[in-house]
Amino acid sequence: MTPVERQLAPPGGWRDTAAPRLTPIALSGLSWPLRTLLRLGARWGSKRTGSTVVPDVFLLLLRHPHLFWAWLRFASKLMPFGTLDRRDAELVILRVAWNCRCRYEWGQHVAIGLRAGLTPEEIGAVPQGADTPTWSPRQRAVLQATDEIHAHRQVSHATWQFVSENVGSRRALELVMLVGHYEMLAGVLNSACLPLEPDTEARLAQAPIHGSS
Repeated sequence: MTPVERQLAPPGGWRDTAAPRLTPIALSGLSWPLRTLLRLGARWGSKRTGSTVVPDVFLLLLRHPHLFWAWLRFASKLMPFGTLDRRDAELVILRVAWNCRCRYEWGQHVAIGLRAGLTPEEIGAVPQGADTPTWSPRQRAVLQATDEIHAHRQVSHATWQFVSENVGSRRALELVMLVGHYEMLAGVLNSACLPLEPDTEARLAQAPIHGSS
């Protein structure tokens, strides 16, 4: 296991989550039908995450049930049921997590990305962005668009054309919405100061990605 101080971290480090501002609702405090639904969802999601634990992000957002259910329906249309290549989508999410210094998003999607087929070398290259020979032209296009949205809130004309040529105009629109969604979620998680779950921390420490960038 790689100690936290030797794990991949963005310039300035991850946003501080030492003093959570909002804590997740205790699963035991929810109604039996909702507990059952969340546990079934966690078991189904274990094929992607490797964990049967209900993610704390769900229990945090359930503090506002009206928003939670609307968010869950929308978010699922992007991940895992989006039309972008699954590996490309995970690269985008990981790059958003890195850009936003959101350790919760990063830790969750390192595990998901590996299960989606990203190699440890690819995840280890995410900190370098689009400018590395690791990437295919398509991967370079989606990473470039991700960085431009983060920096400028707009994809440049040249990058838009590059993305459209590689994934098509419909998926280019989905890509922009995917980036925007995970930037929004990173802002929520960072503002709530939500730490990674202990089992996710352990999986991140065991991931063969550290020291490869």
